[in-house]
Parts: sequence; C-alpha cells; structure tokens
Amino acid sequence: MTAKSSFVDLAIQEYIIANTVREHPLLRELREETAQLPNARMQIGPEQGQLMQLLARAIGARRYLEIGVFTGYSSLAMALALPADGYILACDVSEEYTSIARRYWKAAGVEQKIDLRIGPALETLAKAREEHVEPFDMAFIDADKNNVGNYYEASLELLRPGGFVLVDNVLWGGAVLDPSPDDADTRALDAINRKAGRDGRVDVALLPVCDGLLIARKRL
Repeated sequence: MTAKSSFVDLAIQEYIIANTVREHPLLRELREETAQLPNARMQIGPEQGQLMQLLARAIGARRYLEIGVFTGYSSLAMALALPADGYILACDVSEEYTSIARRYWKAAGVEQKIDLRIGPALETLAKAREEHVEPFDMAFIDADKNNVGNYYEASLELLRPGGFVLVDNVLWGGAVLDPSPDDADTRALDAINRKAGRDGRVDVALLPVCDGLLIARKRL
C-alpha cells in the first residue's frame, strides 16, 4: 500500500496501513488502477477511506453527499458502509474519470445507491436546496480548492444537525504553513481551516490523515 502524506513519517503511515486497514478487494483494485494515472494523488488513501466509513457507521449515516468523485474510491468506500437503502449524491465534472468509478460501483453491487450528477457542483447543490431534498448525514468535499468555502457553506445547509462535513487536502502538503502563500488554492484551504476553527455552528477537528482531513460536526 502506498502512503500519501508528505509530512507524516512514512514508516508510521505504513505501520498504520499494514496493521489496521481492512480494505475491500475492489477498493484495493480500484486504488491500484488509479495509481497508474498521472494525477493519481487526487485519490484518497485507504486509511482515510476507512476512517470515513467508521464515522458513517458511528452516526448511522444513510444519506451521503460527495463533491468530487474522481475515480470513485471514496464513494465506493462509503457506498459499502451505508445500509441497503443508502443514498449518495455524487458531484463531478469528468465523464472520463467517473466512468472508472461506475465500473467499480457496478462490480461491487452498489451502483443503485449512487446518483452521479455530471456538471458544476455548485449548480447541483443549488438545485438540491431548491428541491428541499432530505438532509444528508455526511458530506465530503474533495473538488476544486478555490470553491472549498462555497462547498462548505452549501454542505452545511444541506446537512442534518449532528451530521459531518469532511474537507480533504486541508494541509496541502504543508503549504498552509506559509504565512503569505502565492497561490489561490493554498489561500482557500488555509481560509477554510481558520473559518471552521472559529465557526460556532460546528464542532471541529483537523487530523493529519493523508493530506489533512478537516472534520466539522454540525451542532444540534
């Protein structure tokens, strides 16, 4: 298994993965296929997928919102963790990458749980609000970083009290430590960390898992 963090000791990451990760065979197969792609680092690590599954099971999640699907590792992991009547609203802009995801969803027998919407996620989320959809139990944000603040707000609005919003890549390889970053993605990720840390609507934790995972629980 390949470790993903650039700031957590490699030996520690490998120890965690080797001793505690219980990866479904199709998840492993998908991860290995994705590793051959030029932008494979967009995929979450297996220890992060397992943490997300644990959180979903801990709160009895049935409805999950995903912003940024890529090749489908996180959505497959969550579909496997949700109950038989679980529902995933999955947002992405790429037919190419999500075609890989669809293959694995079908192979795992979970495709019926996943409602993939191809198009700008903010438009999909706005439509969901207009339709007054049933609140989600959990949301995962792993898309274009410039919009992470907008995705956070939209997810909170669509989330039930007690539900989780998770934001990926929030340590950005350690770049958020730069007091004056010169790129918009780093500034956006630093801003969402600081915003969530002060946000009275949520309880929050930031974990050095993979490239940094921000977990915000919507208060009751």
